[in-house]
Amino acid sequence: MTLPAGSAEAVEAHVGALIGRLTASGDLTRPEWVRALRAAPRHLFAPERAWCAPDGPGECYPIDREADPEHWMSAVYSDAAVITQIGDGDGDPATGRGAWTSSLSAPGAVTAFLELLAPGDGDRVLEIGTGTGWSAALLSARARSGAVTSVEIDERVAARAAVNLAAAGFGPRLLTADGADRVPAGAPFDRVHVTCGVTTVPYAWVEQTRPGGVIVFPWMPEYAGGHKVRLTVTGDGRAVGGFHGSASYMMMRSQRGTGLPLEGEGRESVARVGPRVVAGAAYGADVAIAGMLPDVMGAERTTGDGRFALVLADTAGASWARCEDTPDADGHRVVQAGPRRLWDEVVDAYLRWVEWGRPARAAFGMTAGPGYQHIWRDHPGNPITS
Repeated sequence: MTLPAGSAEAVEAHVGALIGRLTASGDLTRPEWVRALRAAPRHLFAPERAWCAPDGPGECYPIDREADPEHWMSAVYSDAAVITQIGDGDGDPATGRGAWTSSLSAPGAVTAFLELLAPGDGDRVLEIGTGTGWSAALLSARARSGAVTSVEIDERVAARAAVNLAAAGFGPRLLTADGADRVPAGAPFDRVHVTCGVTTVPYAWVEQTRPGGVIVFPWMPEYAGGHKVRLTVTGDGRAVGGFHGSASYMMMRSQRGTGLPLEGEGRESVARVGPRVVAGAAYGADVAIAGMLPDVMGAERTTGDGRFALVLADTAGASWARCEDTPDADGHRVVQAGPRRLWDEVVDAYLRWVEWGRPARAAFGMTAGPGYQHIWRDHPGNPITS
């Protein structure tokens, strides 16, 4: 028997199935978050029309509640992100065309970060990036609404989140502001939950968190992919912690990158180490390279004739490089332009990681302080540098 898509029984079945999938994947292990998922059903925070973006090999597709309510409900309760905004509000999210700028994050990513945050009873929680309001509702169900402050920079997104939260019966404190800035009143916080990617930790987060408090966020360095980070604030104005898996989030607006321009003529040479070796290394290599070369952007590309390439540029826009996978007796083709030889720098950083014994991501950590941020290996007293 098929249950009506919007019935209480259907909602209960979808929520139960989602909890089962998240438990099986290891993204949900704590009973308090199981209770929160039941208290804040995800469909209450999903728009009528949107773009569903499964993680992994699955194809993205549009969803429309009015046109196909059962398909919409199944998509909302899948472990997929639902894109809710295109081009900061200028596009139609149901088409998926354009820059994705806000979403209802995938449940597995949400619960993994919430478990990493681990707020206690009555903890004061600051959330950066309200989005649809779903994670603010989950936090409110765990801590209590009055203990949660959620900040959203986009006025239209914030207004929709306020409607969603009120309809779902939650009342966290909502602010429309830049989450990188200090929050007026409410501090000190015990936990800071960040739902957008950052390359540099805004020091305001550290200042507003009491010693012993925790900050969790997606670290999206210039080089390669993103990582889950959990920092604990010390008594001397720093925050120190480690890496806990991969993450892929939309960037905080003030930290969006400019892309990887490859313009002009470059110097050609041959590399002994190819791009697949560097790009295919463990996540520990990504963290090490990003830590040693924080101003170097890197991304995988495919050349016009289908070959794999790794492209690099510095954030100053002065230098770039491209190494193509052209294995032969001599090596791989490299083009480098500008005052720096970026490919050589990245290979040197990679080989240092190899010399260290190819340490995994868990061997590294981060320290954020007033005016600085660095990556360390094995212990906070051992920062890595170029």
